[in-house]
Amino acid sequence: MRLSYQGSLPEKVGFLLLPQFSMMAFFAAVEPLRIANRIADRPLFDWTLISVDGGPVTASNGMTLMADQATADVHHLPSLAVCSGFAPEASLTRSLMAWLHQLDQAGCCLGGIDTGAFLLAASGLVKHERVALHWESLPVFRERFPGIDTTDELYELGERRFSCAGGAAAMDMALEVIARRHGAALAIDVSEQLIHDRIRTRSDQQRMALVKRLGTHNRHVVEAVTLMEQHLEEPLTLEEIASRAEVSVRQLQRLFEQELSLTPRQWYLQLRVKRAHRLLAETDLAILAVGLACGFSSSSSFARTFRAYYGFSPRQVRSSAAKKVL
Repeated sequence: MRLSYQGSLPEKVGFLLLPQFSMMAFFAAVEPLRIANRIADRPLFDWTLISVDGGPVTASNGMTLMADQATADVHHLPSLAVCSGFAPEASLTRSLMAWLHQLDQAGCCLGGIDTGAFLLAASGLVKHERVALHWESLPVFRERFPGIDTTDELYELGERRFSCAGGAAAMDMALEVIARRHGAALAIDVSEQLIHDRIRTRSDQQRMALVKRLGTHNRHVVEAVTLMEQHLEEPLTLEEIASRAEVSVRQLQRLFEQELSLTPRQWYLQLRVKRAHRLLAETDLAILAVGLACGFSSSSSFARTFRAYYGFSPRQVRSSAAKKVL
């Protein structure tokens, strides 16, 4: 999945499947390559499935795929896509890290599909490259790797690194690769076979417009929610939000209850505790650090608010996440 390729055909792409990987994202990346081969009536791409031990790997949907090779048997690839899902770093061992570094030194273009970028970053293999991630994983990644540039665009394609947000974004990335290698006409034909009405560019938005997500066109409400989403670590006061949204606090209160069936304070708190839940489940940040990252001033206030919202404590979430990894 590198930006450009000058080698012989078929172009080889490796997919490292890790436990609980996203089956949707994996198939979205592979199927365009398969269809391109069929339409072109010649092998343009070839792919191999790799697991750490060469054995089968179970995806997050419970389905299991057989691997073609173990990591120890693979010493060179033009490109490798790391496919993972929730708690990606749980699969990262010293031996896997060493293998990734060996491939990198041999000239392999390394990439992450869905949360695969977490493993590359944790291995020290992402430095100056920008990383594209699923919008839900972005806050977690930014907390874990604050020095790495990130984007909520669909994908990033470079000469030595690539990444995509997962889901259907993997399909758009694969279609871009096909277009660059073998022409836009082939990419369009593949897209039509997939009943994909248009090939999205990498700069297309991952999420539907906030107006659609909220189900309201009221500009004051949309502006207020935008401000809330942008200020989770250091929450704004309702007075500040109302002022920037160009309404009074009382009017903001009325609009939220009318349009969203919650008060502004309840909506803001919901955003913060949901982000905290993701950080607890998907990172190893200390519980206090999670609370601070979500705008809570102390561990006690964080724990109290979290329990009131979810019915269980932050510590229970962390414990449950650890058991799933084991």
